[in-house]
Amino acid sequence: MMNFFYSEKIEDITLPHPADSCLHLICLSGEGSLTYFDRLFQFRQGDLLVLSHPDAISNLVISPNCKGEFLAADYRFLKNLLPPNNYSIGGSISLYGNPIISLTEEQLYIFLEDIRRIRDRISESDHRFYREVMGSLCLTMIYDIFEFHSRREGESTITERAGIIVGELMRLLSKGTSRTERSVSWYAKHLNVSEKYLSTTVKRMTGASVMSYIDRHTVPILKEYLNDSRYSLTQIADIMNFSSLSYFSRYCSKHLGMSPSAYRASLQPGKQTV
Repeated sequence: MMNFFYSEKIEDITLPHPADSCLHLICLSGEGSLTYFDRLFQFRQGDLLVLSHPDAISNLVISPNCKGEFLAADYRFLKNLLPPNNYSIGGSISLYGNPIISLTEEQLYIFLEDIRRIRDRISESDHRFYREVMGSLCLTMIYDIFEFHSRREGESTITERAGIIVGELMRLLSKGTSRTERSVSWYAKHLNVSEKYLSTTVKRMTGASVMSYIDRHTVPILKEYLNDSRYSLTQIADIMNFSSLSYFSRYCSKHLGMSPSAYRASLQPGKQTV
């Protein structure tokens, strides 16, 4: 299920948004500031903010004449629109460090056109091809943001070793590696770095832990198997390389809020899971 939220009130970015939302805020007048991952950022007219972790936003302060518009969109939906080996890896890493892109007047016009087209179609969820329509509109917005961002950063977004390591980690996870490999040590060894270096680098550059990214990519895979009745719980545990059925059950309880059998039962009320 895709989630979209559009508002012309900047203060609405502090409302509770789904954890997997990505916020796109454009400041049209005035100025303001906010704290993002414990760092203070100031913005003003013409600034675009791309905030992929809304729960990390705090201390919003805006001037009396500060106006703007913002779109909150499902982050996973946006990410799945793009192949894992393109500019999105480097761009995303860079935006964690500095989520603000100052737009020219022409770029501002382009971005407003992008998000207003999305705004105008949000309510059409009964459209037979709603997902494809919204995907097309969002993809246009994303590539325009990439263009704006590349102007700010230059042609190469990732040049330092730390950026390359984080980018490689994201590429591995995007390929579905976490279906069988879910330890930080495995990814550190594969990337030829220490666990400490990988953990510290990912936290510094993205504001999140390595395990949070591993789990974020694993849960959809887990749900896909659980949704397929052809697989028994024991088969899923084996396919996903869990060391035991009890560990598999604990993992499901932690990340799905219920045991695997209860999750399957919730998909088919009244039927007992075997």
